[in-house]
Amino acid sequence: MKPKRELVRVVKSPEGEISLDLTGRKPGRGAYVCPDAGCLKTARKKRSFERTFSCQIPDEVYDRMEEEIAAHE
Repeated sequence: MKPKRELVRVVKSPEGEISLDLTGRKPGRGAYVCPDAGCLKTARKKRSFERTFSCQIPDEVYDRMEEEIAAHE
């Protein structure tokens, strides 16, 4: 558990696109993950975002999120 300000938001847009929301202002359903590649890998392994958003998430989306988190660190 961390304060919300220390986390990065993952959002599913109304169009169904899943992406990182580094500003916290994109519209859509959101879930939070710590800004660490290890946390994202754990969420990927446990399929946490797939359960939260009730959809399959392609590997390309996870790869893009990992790149964005690495650039954000």
